Amino acid sequence: MSRSFRAETVKLVRRPASWLLLAITLVLSLIFTYVFPYAGVAGGTDGPNTGRALPALLPDQLVGNSLGGLPVFLGSILLILGVLTVGGEYGWGTWKTVLTQGPSRLEVYAGKLLALAAAALAVVLAVFAVGAVASLLIASAEAQPVTWPSVGELLTGIGAGWLIATMWAMLGAVLAVALRAVALPVGLGLVWMLAVQNLLAAIAAPLVDWVAKAQEGLPGPNAGSLAAALGAPGDTPGVAATVGGGQAALVVAAYLVGFAAVGAVLLRRRDIG
Repeated sequence: MSRSFRAETVKLVRRPASWLLLAITLVLSLIFTYVFPYAGVAGGTDGPNTGRALPALLPDQLVGNSLGGLPVFLGSILLILGVLTVGGEYGWGTWKTVLTQGPSRLEVYAGKLLALAAAALAVVLAVFAVGAVASLLIASAEAQPVTWPSVGELLTGIGAGWLIATMWAMLGAVLAVALRAVALPVGLGLVWMLAVQNLLAAIAAPLVDWVAKAQEGLPGPNAGSLAAALGAPGDTPGVAATVGGGQAALVVAAYLVGFAAVGAVLLRRRDIG
């Protein structure tokens, strides 16, 4: 499995799409977490989501600000990465080529999942690093005191971010295995994350009790609850304290393991051609 992990890591690093997705993630995180809110604060404009004051953009809010995008927008990019990593073998017709080299299906699949988990950690660390620089620049420009979160808070935030990011990457992987393609899993995954779960939260849940109750077991609301518990702004799409932070962490972890396990079963039992 270690050889599969090394091979998949090399493929991820050398694939231009991986770097493009990372760049999009960092640009979206920077623009919507710091640039637009700071422009609103500096310009004194009124409108939707202009309730964020300058203190919300300072370094002591780094953990919450870095986690805010992961439940929906940044998470959808991790889903795409998961689909590309696993589904690309179907699109290129290279599953048979890889398996004739000796490793079993599950060894190759495990190597891909470990590489995805490592990539998710790299993305989360990059988001935290960009957020730290942006908040430091804002604090310097506004002559505000620079107070960083404690080491424990940073480690907790990075761990929670990795958990959410890896869960979405595993969802992309299992969709790729289930549909044996790239385009359809990406499309369905994005429709669910960007449309369906938001419609359920904004329209269905306030009207139907069982939908509101069912939300407590879905991956998106639990990811949003985990981010909210660690200080993510409540006006960020997908961030809401639907359940407690401890329960949300357990549910997100359960989905992560469940997605990986379902993908393994499907890959082992079904034809790869």
